[in-house]
Amino acid sequence: MPVTCSGNKIRLILTLTGEIDHHNTKTIMQEIVRNLETHLPKTLVLDLQGVTFMDSSGIAVLLRTYRQASQLGTALEVCNVPAQAEKVLHTAGVDKLMHFSKAQTLTHR
Repeated sequence: MPVTCSGNKIRLILTLTGEIDHHNTKTIMQEIVRNLETHLPKTLVLDLQGVTFMDSSGIAVLLRTYRQASQLGTALEVCNVPAQAEKVLHTAGVDKLMHFSKAQTLTHR
């Protein structure tokens, strides 16, 4: 599965792995929404460290996640963004909407 979950209702961490492209976007979004609605965390962290490739479908995943989290009153953090994904997100201007960090030690505060 390209999405794994850890954490709690305060800080939920979803780790995405592999490629984020049109082949698996639907599955990734279903897992993100399921975890958001099940746990209703105060903060959702998307950890992209294991992402090996991202195209414009990845932009859609992040924007949909941002919208879904906002509707639920959940803050969104995106961390450990690989260089290739960072280029895609920066080119699209997504980094102006949400904060990205290249390296972050994930804790379950």
